[in-house]
Amino acid sequence: MTPANRTPVRVGVFGLLGSGNLGNDGSLEAVLGYLRAEHPGAVVDALCGGPEVVTARYGIPATRLHWYRGEYRTASRAGAIAGKGLGKLVDAVRTAAWVRRHDVVIVPGMGVLEATLPLRPWGFPYSLFLLCASGRLFGTRVALVGVGAAAIGNRPTRALVRWSARLAGYRSYRDALSRDAMRAMGVDTARDKVYPDLAFALPTPPASAPSGSPGPVCVGVMDFHGGNDDRARAEEIHRRYLDGTTRFVRALVEDGRPVRLLTGDECDRPVVAAILDAVDSPLVTAAEAASLADLMKETAAADTVVATRYHNLVCALKVGTPTLALSYAAKSDALMDRMGLAAYCHPAREVDAGQLLEQFRALEKRSAELRRTLTERNLTAARQLEDQFTALTAALFPAADHAHALGEAK
Repeated sequence: MTPANRTPVRVGVFGLLGSGNLGNDGSLEAVLGYLRAEHPGAVVDALCGGPEVVTARYGIPATRLHWYRGEYRTASRAGAIAGKGLGKLVDAVRTAAWVRRHDVVIVPGMGVLEATLPLRPWGFPYSLFLLCASGRLFGTRVALVGVGAAAIGNRPTRALVRWSARLAGYRSYRDALSRDAMRAMGVDTARDKVYPDLAFALPTPPASAPSGSPGPVCVGVMDFHGGNDDRARAEEIHRRYLDGTTRFVRALVEDGRPVRLLTGDECDRPVVAAILDAVDSPLVTAAEAASLADLMKETAAADTVVATRYHNLVCALKVGTPTLALSYAAKSDALMDRMGLAAYCHPAREVDAGQLLEQFRALEKRSAELRRTLTERNLTAARQLEDQFTALTAALFPAADHAHALGEAK
């Protein structure tokens, strides 16, 4: 508890939280669990994309990230363009005022230092830069905790991301590739550490015992159009991904396998609808997952998982279900390698249903062995995340850590 004569530590959490992406919200949930367990006296609020959702779900006050409500809609009319432009100026003031009210601001996980999906520099990269610059200006410690990073081709985006990382007071990454990417972009990463994704700190539901006969398969889909550098061929990439994934689901149904379609973001729902319409079988159903906990329950009940979204993979691997990744970025390959399943990746940009089916069958033949491997790797991940939270306390809450040590010594 916080002593009566000490002002509670004011902690802010920041990001595209409550906006429909289950992975982002799972990272927030992990950090809130850490704060409630280790720093129960901290006063926590959020600056985020979906404040109403964050407040309702997690019970903390929340403020909208952007002043202009049409921030993520394409602006074609003069009024919308002017609104966005004015919003950038207003957000600079709003962000600075919010940061100034806090002792610590945490950016919980997420791929905030990457552009593996379409991204404009004046969107979230600009918001993150405002946050980190304000933290440096007002002496508020800003921590990028377990974040993802990747090489960025677009020069303005790369500059904003590089300066955001340089201005942050603490950085850790969810894989070594992320740290290497930031080093390549000119950030001094000598003291930065790598830990498993924050979602591995969430509670794990019990796994279902594998059935004697071939059981259900979870297929996690994504509204995938390529990355930031693929805009010119985005529709072609999407059609190829959807066609290959649909063919794979149809092949599973022809083998008599029940298929459960999973999403990880609200924008994935049209992909589910397209597959359901194309396959048209009672063996294919769609899950209504509202959190990573829901996704973990779904994947725990499956014999095998094939998934695209990064946090669909995290959920499946965390519950110990043999998993095949439809990989759209190096982060997916790195995660699969960390968990001992590097051989089971298939490119999301070039989904070949025949080859994917061969990989799937090879994966299932090793199911028992891979479940044992995942059990071991998950124990390691849990220990490493304990180290992550210990390091975070030392970096962000030195006074509280010292007081705790004194209390134990009495």
